[in-house]
Amino acid sequence: MAIDAAARRGDFPILSRRVHDAPLVYLDSAASAQKPERVLAAVDAFYRGHYANVHRGAHTLSAEATAHYEAARVRVARFLNAPSERSVVFVRNATEGINLVAHAWGRQALHAGDEIVLTVAEHHANLVPWHLLAAERGAVIRGVPLGSDQRVDMEALAAAIGPRTKLVATFHLSNVLGVVNPVARIAELAHAVGALFLVDGAQAAPHLPIDVQALGADAYVFSGHKVGAPSGIGALWVREPLLRDWPPFLGGGEMIRTVEVDRSTYADIPMRFEAGTPAIAEAVGLHAALDYLDDLGLAAIWDHDRALARYAIGRLRALDGVTLYGPEGDDRGGIVPFNVADVHPHDVASALDARGVAVRAGHHCAQPLMRALGVRSTVRASFWLHTTRADIDLLVEAIEEVRDFFGAVA
Repeated sequence: MAIDAAARRGDFPILSRRVHDAPLVYLDSAASAQKPERVLAAVDAFYRGHYANVHRGAHTLSAEATAHYEAARVRVARFLNAPSERSVVFVRNATEGINLVAHAWGRQALHAGDEIVLTVAEHHANLVPWHLLAAERGAVIRGVPLGSDQRVDMEALAAAIGPRTKLVATFHLSNVLGVVNPVARIAELAHAVGALFLVDGAQAAPHLPIDVQALGADAYVFSGHKVGAPSGIGALWVREPLLRDWPPFLGGGEMIRTVEVDRSTYADIPMRFEAGTPAIAEAVGLHAALDYLDDLGLAAIWDHDRALARYAIGRLRALDGVTLYGPEGDDRGGIVPFNVADVHPHDVASALDARGVAVRAGHHCAQPLMRALGVRSTVRASFWLHTTRADIDLLVEAIEEVRDFFGAVA
């Protein structure tokens, strides 16, 4: 069933507001998604009727809160088509999930001279943790460039993976280029040399169906705030035989089995990796957000996003003075970066905001990719299930006004 974006707009209370006396056109979903009423209601109902700390109490509220929290874990496993919820770890966001892998796996697996393969198109969250780990362990980072089509150069990737490769980490859907990586093929290359394969799914999770088993991932991370859930919750899935052997990431309450003054033993998975009071209500909101997405259908959302991307690219390409970035093809989702000639991206974004159009400007936590594209920054319009063609038309009209105004000033 096709997505009725105009109808879905009514699911998001914030989209009814005005900005600078204009209707809000929210085109920054790649940074963080707005929250549907279903999520807001679920979190509110949990706080009003069921809130308590989890796992630790024998009273009714604690038991209810624990049931809600663990039901969210089961829901995440189903969303990812994971074999079991036992290998789903709740984290604050994809960034924390990647750091967990770097610390729990990397500190015991990596040695001097071992290699980590990353692409130039990664988000900083999938670069900086590996920089820190490589410096600590004496590992070597091998970077993979883009090809002439502005996709990851698969020949260069294959050449970079060798007998010293211990980790290949890459994105599922680019937060700048909007393109889907051939994850299953990369998994084959990584596994051929016995390397761990981690997938950053932060941008993919809101937009297309995910099957971690079919993708061949060893670890997969995503952030709740990008799928319409509250901020402060995300999930890391790791193949259970791997996760079972990893040491804790953080120490404290909840992740222990026994504690003496001078030593501790640790809980089984996944609790071993969830120290302290977790984001309980946020997990409830994540459950509601994933229900919402699955009710609409991720395949339908993906079709909708791709259609919007084609429409936006066609309209923007027709504008003089606008440069677009990213590859052509049907694997291009609803993320469209561009620049307006002789106008700084921040000025473009501020001028669009004055017209009620919210976009992102900057390097999008992807400075190596910006350098590969030959720019310092871009404007990024990103779409989701509530975005309509009328929203894109307003974007294009606003860009024309910005271009003409700055051109007249110059």
